[in-house]
Amino acid sequence: MNPYNSFEQSLSVFLENFPGQGGPAPFFFRLVRGVWEQKESIDHYIKDYAENWRIDRMSGVDRNILRLSVFELIYCADIPPRVAINEAIDLGKKYSTEESGAFINGILDSIFLKRSGQSDLEGNPEPAMINS
Repeated sequence: MNPYNSFEQSLSVFLENFPGQGGPAPFFFRLVRGVWEQKESIDHYIKDYAENWRIDRMSGVDRNILRLSVFELIYCADIPPRVAINEAIDLGKKYSTEESGAFINGILDSIFLKRSGQSDLEGNPEPAMINS
C-alpha cells in the first residue's frame, strides 16, 4: 500500500482490484484496519524481537505476515496464539521462502512467550518450533 493514501483509499483500491466472490469476511476488515491503526505499536514489537534484523531489511512478505500475526497475538484475544503463529508460518512458507517459516516462528514465539510469561507454548523450558 502507498503510505500516503488514507486507509479508506487504500482499501478501496484493494477491493476494486481483488473483488473476490461475495466480498471479504468481516474479520478481513477487522484485521486490515487494526494493522493499519496499530502499525507503529506492531512494528515496535517486531523490532524488539527480530534480533539482528532491521524491519526495513526484511522481505516485504515476511514483514507484513509478521504485522498481521502480531496484531492477532496482541489485539485479538479470541484467536488462540498457536493458531495465529501456525497460520503465519504457513503463509511464510507458501508466499515467501521455506526459511521464512522458521524466521517468522522465532519472532512470534518470542513475542508470545514474553507476553504470556511462559517458557514456550507447551510450558517447556526451551522454545520449540510450533509448526514442523
